[in-house]
Amino acid sequence: MIADSEDHPDGADDRPDRLTALLDLLTKRLTGDYDVDDFGFDADLTTTLTYPALRPLYRKWFRVEVLGIENVPDSGGALIVGNHSGTVALDALMLQLALYDDHPAHRHLRLLAADFVFKAPLIGEYARKTGATLASNPDAERLLTDGELVGVFPEGVKGTGKPYWERYRLKRFGRGGFVSTALATGAPIIPVSIVGAEEIYPILGDIPVLARLLKLPYFPVTPTFPWLGPLGAIPLPSKWLIQFGEPIVTKGKADLADDPLEVFNLADQVKETIQQTLTTLLDRRGEAFGP
Repeated sequence: MIADSEDHPDGADDRPDRLTALLDLLTKRLTGDYDVDDFGFDADLTTTLTYPALRPLYRKWFRVEVLGIENVPDSGGALIVGNHSGTVALDALMLQLALYDDHPAHRHLRLLAADFVFKAPLIGEYARKTGATLASNPDAERLLTDGELVGVFPEGVKGTGKPYWERYRLKRFGRGGFVSTALATGAPIIPVSIVGAEEIYPILGDIPVLARLLKLPYFPVTPTFPWLGPLGAIPLPSKWLIQFGEPIVTKGKADLADDPLEVFNLADQVKETIQQTLTTLLDRRGEAFGP
C-alpha cells in the first residue's frame, strides 16, 4: 500500500502547502515558538522536513510495499519489533515512514537506538528530534504507557553489520528486554519483517582499525564503498517489502515480566515469526532488483 502522491500521505499534490509549512517551520525556529516532548521529539520538524526528504527513497527508489498495516492499532501503545539490516539503519527510517504515510492514523514510531547513535555529533541530536531515544526499559515503558508506538530491533548492530552471505538470517535477539517491557506495560508486540535492506549496501568485509579510529561498530566494505568515494554511499535500488504481523497480546501478564523463561520463550516466538515471514516475503518478491 503506497500513497499516490509524492508529497502527501493522503495522495493530494500539496507542494504549495509544503512551501508554506517550510516557511512556518523556519519562522518558528527563529523565534523559538515550537514544541518538543520530554524526549526531544519534534513532530513538526519530522513531518515537515524529514519525512518529505525520505519519500523519494521510499516510493521511487525502494518502491516499498506495505502489508498487514491493519495489525497496527489506530491509537494506544504497541511495541513494533523488527529484523535489522542494511549497514546503515535505513530500515528504521523506512519503517517510520511506512507507519506515518500508510497507516490511516498516520502514526509516529518512536525508535529505540543504541548509545553510539547519541554520541555521534549532529546525528544524535537529530535522531532525538525525529523520535529516537536511548534503548532502555524505563524510556520504552514510559513511551508505551503514554500510548506511543515504540520500535525496537533486538539484533542491534549485529544485524546491520552482518556480511551479505548471512542475509535474512536473524542474529540473537539480545536478552529479551523488549519482551519484559511489553509484559510490564501490557502493550501488544507486533512483529515486523523487512525485506530489501540487506541488498542496499552488501557487506563483503570490515576494516576494524578504521572502525575503532572512527568509533563505529564496524567500517563496512561493499561493492561500491569505499572504492567509489561519496558515490559509494548511494544505496542500491532494491525492492522492499514490509509486513506487520498479528499482534501478540501481553495485557494482564505483568507478573511474567521478571520470569526469565517466559521472557526467553516469547522472544524466541517473535524471532521465529519474523524469520518465517522473511522467507515468505523473499519468495513473493523474487529478484531483489526487479520491478
